[in-house]
Amino acid sequence: QVQLVESGGGLVQAGGSLRLSCSASGRTLSNYFMGWFRQAPGKEREFVAGIRWSTGTPYYTDSVKGRFTISRDNAKNTVYLQMYSLKPEDTGVYYCSCTVDRYSGSYYYTRRSLYDYWGQGTQVTVSS
Repeated sequence: QVQLVESGGGLVQAGGSLRLSCSASGRTLSNYFMGWFRQAPGKEREFVAGIRWSTGTPYYTDSVKGRFTISRDNAKNTVYLQMYSLKPEDTGVYYCSCTVDRYSGSYYYTRRSLYDYWGQGTQVTVSS
């Protein structure tokens, strides 16, 4: 079992920044793929960014490339999502998730059904 706890959400004006944290416990994450998803009201949960824990290789959905940065801290067993130049369309509940790293291709990890563990979510609201 892996427990994931997100923090760092809040209310920010458009153009502002936030850093989300996801603290993991219960397992060593060296063989896991970590993902950040978000869900806006009335919409499906969508992939935002992911990171292969073993190599630190990041992956992003197109809409956040150049604005968001995902990283991990081995010592703290924590994944971060640094968000810059926030837009109102970035508003939603952000979820941290993880799954055993099974695939070399990153495409598979955009599918939320692949993930085994989820955090409770943290709200991000970007005002215009």
